[in-house]
Amino acid sequence: MFKSFGLRILLLLIVLALLPLGSVFGNSYSWSVLGSIFHFAANNGVDSDPAPILPSAGFSFSLQLMRFLRVEFTEDIYFTNYEYNSKLGYPMACNPENRSAFVMGFLTGAQLTGYLPLGRSALRIYGGPAADLRLVVLAFGLNHPADFTGNIETDAQMQTDAILKYFWEKGRWFMPVAGAGFDFPLNEKYLLGFDFRVWFPVYKLWTNDNVPAVDGWRFGAGLRITPR
Repeated sequence: MFKSFGLRILLLLIVLALLPLGSVFGNSYSWSVLGSIFHFAANNGVDSDPAPILPSAGFSFSLQLMRFLRVEFTEDIYFTNYEYNSKLGYPMACNPENRSAFVMGFLTGAQLTGYLPLGRSALRIYGGPAADLRLVVLAFGLNHPADFTGNIETDAQMQTDAILKYFWEKGRWFMPVAGAGFDFPLNEKYLLGFDFRVWFPVYKLWTNDNVPAVDGWRFGAGLRITPR
């Protein structure tokens, strides 16, 4: 199932790359390839693994609305392992030796971008709604009878089910984003951009989770390549 899903995503990206976008949008659009490092902030005590720092890859598509205003759609893809802390009642990212679930996240955003040219370079400031659409499956390599004990404290499948439920209920997938970036010409054909982004766990406003205040916040720093 996971391989089939990943293949469909790859085929979709190939199709999008081959579409004659210029004939549809003229010169009012641009697209970029993204590469980032994410920090998923967490503070779960000495019994937990360190807060994860994860690589991601993605793309963006931007449409110019006005001279200094654009709307941009972004997709960032990451993956990591999770365990479920049954005592605290929520999932925690973990090292491979403690894994129960494999999580592949599709951070999908739609934001308004203020675009300020500075000579041949440009400053971008942006923000808008975003969603972390997470695919949650049993971690790879867990097929020994000892991994399925019937007790949620040690049963990998029960923990995976609990992680899936937690991430998708009560709007925990909704995480608005804000950020800033700077583009400058790499050569005649490409722009090189630097970005810093923050995702806000606004679901904490209506959930009553017993989690540390820093948990759920996300920070990203990355590069983007934009054809000119």
